[in-house]
Amino acid sequence: MSGPSGPTAPNGPTDRLFGIAEHLLPGVALDTATLAHGQFHDVVLVPGVAAVRVARTAATAAELPRRSELLRRLDAAGLPFAVPCPLGPVTEVDGSVAVAVSWVGGVPQERGTGDPTRLAALLAALAAVAVDPLADVLARPYLDRSGRGWVDVVDDGVLPLLPARWHDEVRRRVDAVLALPPVPTSLVHCDLVGANVHWLPSGEPAGVLDWDFAQEFDPAFDAACLAWHGWDVVREAVDAVTYARARTWSLVFGIEHIGAALIDREPPAVLDRYVSGTIEWLERTCHP
Repeated sequence: MSGPSGPTAPNGPTDRLFGIAEHLLPGVALDTATLAHGQFHDVVLVPGVAAVRVARTAATAAELPRRSELLRRLDAAGLPFAVPCPLGPVTEVDGSVAVAVSWVGGVPQERGTGDPTRLAALLAALAAVAVDPLADVLARPYLDRSGRGWVDVVDDGVLPLLPARWHDEVRRRVDAVLALPPVPTSLVHCDLVGANVHWLPSGEPAGVLDWDFAQEFDPAFDAACLAWHGWDVVREAVDAVTYARARTWSLVFGIEHIGAALIDREPPAVLDRYVSGTIEWLERTCHP
C-alpha cells in the first residue's frame, strides 16, 4: 500500500470510497480520514482507528478473502509487531469488495537509514513463524505465481514488451536466480520495504503492512527488499550467503513487476507504466 495521499476534495470517486468506509465502520467519524492509492487497492485511512481496503480490480477482489484470512492467522502467530487485522468480514459495498483492518501505528524509516541489528531481528521473527498453519492462505511461490513456470511468464509475456537490446540481460538475471542453490524456506513477506514497515521512536518495529504476497520462500528475498535501507546496512544484518543471494534476487525485481501486472491482468495504461519503469531500472542497474 502506498503512503497517505493527503486530504482529497469531495468528488464522485472520493464520496464513494468514504461511503464504503462509513458502511464498514459504522459510527466512526471520518473527519480526519485521507485516501491512499496502492497498486491493488484504494484505501481510506482513519488515523488511530482503521484502514479500509477497497479492491480496484476483480482479480484483487477475488484474492481479498484469502489475504484477510492470512492477516487473521498472522495476528495470532505471536509476531513481535502488529499486523493489520480484519475488523470484520470482506464485504461487497456499492459494487466494490472491501475490508476494514486495524490501524498500525509507528512511522516508516527514511530511505537509506536503518539499524542492522533491528532488521536482523525483523527477519528472524518472520523465519520463526510456523508456516504449516498458514499454508492454505499464503500466496503462490514467486517462481510459479500464475500456476505456470516463471520462465514462461518472462519469455511469453515480459520479453515481448521490452526492447530487444534488453532480452539477453533479462534472461541472464532470471537464469542467475534459477541457478541459486536450494535453501531452507520460511515465511517471506515479499514486499518488506519503505512504508510497509512502521517503527516506534524506540527503534523497535511497530508493525508490518501489506502481506498480500507473503509466501513460503527464500528468506534472502526479504533481505533484498531491505536494500531500501542501503546495501551496507543489509550486509551487516545478514550472513554472507544470504547477502549474495539477496543481491541476485534484487536484479529481478523490476522484471517481477511486469510479470505480476500481466498475471493480474492490469489495464494497458498500468502495464505501460511498469514497462517504462522497468526499462529505466534496467538502465540504472546494468553494470557493463
